[in-house]
Amino acid sequence: MGSSLPVLSGRAVVRVFESLDWEAVRQTGSHIILVKEGEIVTLSVPDHREVAKGTLRSLIRTAGMTVQEFISAV
Repeated sequence: MGSSLPVLSGRAVVRVFESLDWEAVRQTGSHIILVKEGEIVTLSVPDHREVAKGTLRSLIRTAGMTVQEFISAV
């Protein structure tokens, strides 16, 4: 479990997920909504300068990934 999450902005998080075939479909207020073909879930990424680690962890879990897989894609 020694992998610690990087501190990323909301837009940087979106870019990482986009590199993993997620697609930004719209921005509602301060959140960017991502969808992926074949996935039931959507990701709602806060458009902040820094995404809280707990929020990022939750997004990674919702995307069905491990923290390590996410970090490898950064």
